[in-house]
Amino acid sequence: MPLLTGDEPLPAMVSRLVGETRALAGAEIAVYKARFGITLAAYKTAAIFFAVAGVLALAALIALLVGLIMTLTPVVGPGLATVIVVGVVLILAVILGLVGKSKLTPGAPS
Repeated sequence: MPLLTGDEPLPAMVSRLVGETRALAGAEIAVYKARFGITLAAYKTAAIFFAVAGVLALAALIALLVGLIMTLTPVVGPGLATVIVVGVVLILAVILGLVGKSKLTPGAPS
């Protein structure tokens, strides 16, 4: 790359400027692609950990519900214990679903 000596014609200077600008733009795009790739990899890893945590939490909830059924079994029998635990969980699920639905209604307070 020659220095500005004043001997270079204007079209050559403009051509060199365009070439350098394209090279700079290409380098900037490469930097942003690299940053995006790193960020995407981090989010992908975080999503995997969140998914595993969710599965483990669900397994713990299932174990808790089985434990509740086993605890109630000597008192009311296995069938009724299952009905009681499942009924309470379903009622809780319906209540939470209705609360969630009300949050989606326009004009609902946050």
